Amino acid sequence: MVYRDFDELVNGVSCGDGSKTAVVAGAHDEHTLEAVLKAHENGVIDYILVGKKSGISEIGKALSYDIKETNIVEASEDDEAAFKAVELIRKGKGSFLMKGKMETGTFLKEVVNKETGIGKGGIMSHMCIMEIPTYHKLMGFTDGGMIIDPTLTEKIGIIENALELFRNLRIDNPKIAAVTAIETVNPKMRETVDAAELKKMCLKGKFGDCYIEGPISCDLTFSKEAAMIKKFESPVTGDADIMLVPNITTGNIMTKALIYLAGAKMAGCILGAKVPIVLPSRGSSFEEKYYSIMLCTAQII
Repeated sequence: MVYRDFDELVNGVSCGDGSKTAVVAGAHDEHTLEAVLKAHENGVIDYILVGKKSGISEIGKALSYDIKETNIVEASEDDEAAFKAVELIRKGKGSFLMKGKMETGTFLKEVVNKETGIGKGGIMSHMCIMEIPTYHKLMGFTDGGMIIDPTLTEKIGIIENALELFRNLRIDNPKIAAVTAIETVNPKMRETVDAAELKKMCLKGKFGDCYIEGPISCDLTFSKEAAMIKKFESPVTGDADIMLVPNITTGNIMTKALIYLAGAKMAGCILGAKVPIVLPSRGSSFEEKYYSIMLCTAQII
């Protein structure tokens, strides 16, 4: 399965029966509510909105939606909203979690709480799926939002999370580029050593049906022509499905540059928890939040 753009992904999800429920923490936010209510209108999801009831109702009316009071859980403070939303997920009331109008730190504090959170004991990582005008299919970037400077062990967890998502999206044999500044191993650059080790693990079957190339530079990842010039042979060149970045700084800068300078679109979620988590920034557009909902919905089996 190949998704060339978000329209194809949305069309693949929109056949849902509405049985999947989004739990939104801090739902008194216009773009968040617009995205959730649009997905509900399209029959994809149901929802539980946690936050300031008056604000939620007012925004709903402004968007021409009549939100039932039974779908709203009152929470006047952000920490209360985050706690109640996570609690609803823990009790099996929702299929995925979404952050609305609140600080990311407040939200994640409840998600990762060892006693009352929704972790599974493994690595939680962020996946950004991007539609890039100059690339022929949707591409994933990880991790640009959770783990600051991942170790080799953490990179293994990041890859496993990414592969689970892509397989749930019915993308067979994903091609992963463990991207670094260069395409050769340099002991002074830990990310190149890690990339080579990850490739060895993949070739030995650790990750199942996929292919990891590394170390590989960004130009070789995106361009077959560049790979031909440098005589670098790999099935990943010019056809990568997932870019494993060496650290959060690289991933964050790269994805934001693609959005603001190259007109890319994105959807993002946190993987590795008991349910998928939509974690947009407070300044994200309706479109980004809507695509992120669709991404989470598509991977719930």
